[in-house]
Amino acid sequence: MARAVVEINDDAIIFLSSSSSIILTNASRSLFPTLQVDFDQRKKMDIGNDCLMSIDGTDFRIPQMGAPVRGNSFASHKYVGKSALRYEIGVSILGGDLVWIQGPYPAGSFNDVKIFNKVLHHWLDPGKRVEAGNGYVSCADKVKCPDNPCNHPANERMQSCVHSRHERINECFKSWGILSQVYCNDITHHGEVFRVIAIIMQLTIENRSPLFQVNYQDY
Repeated sequence: MARAVVEINDDAIIFLSSSSSIILTNASRSLFPTLQVDFDQRKKMDIGNDCLMSIDGTDFRIPQMGAPVRGNSFASHKYVGKSALRYEIGVSILGGDLVWIQGPYPAGSFNDVKIFNKVLHHWLDPGKRVEAGNGYVSCADKVKCPDNPCNHPANERMQSCVHSRHERINECFKSWGILSQVYCNDITHHGEVFRVIAIIMQLTIENRSPLFQVNYQDY
């Protein structure tokens, strides 16, 4: 995915890349939260698996708010205590689509499990779980991860492929200049910028650069 940057002014968000630019006016921006990132797409290609999507939390730097110490609401352990906002991202396992975004949350106050339990936990269909890393091991009723006691060792290679692809999504978000650097615009726009970038990424997945497919069978 091409590296890109974002400029913000009072009238529009302007996305710039080496090959093109996209201008979203205030009128069009209000439409975007309901487009493209579709939770129901987690069921695409469903073969009856227990887990339909993978999830992970990812952090993005913001200007420093207080000392970079444990207990600071914005202190991210991923950035050695520096201030960050955290988002939860979900990818459909068999379809390879970006299907869930949740946030932002202050990284020091909300770990990945707390964010999951706040919203997505309640959106899952009965009997369904999500695939995630070992940071979610305490949520075995809703999350499947390699260190779950009930997880069969034969699953680990399959799970590794799912997690590697999810990391690719995280990397794509951070290929955007506005998210890879310390955010220097109005902090109240951060969630909006993140969501529009998510939509552009999903459009790219659908129309130009699909994520690699994984073989996953857990039923």
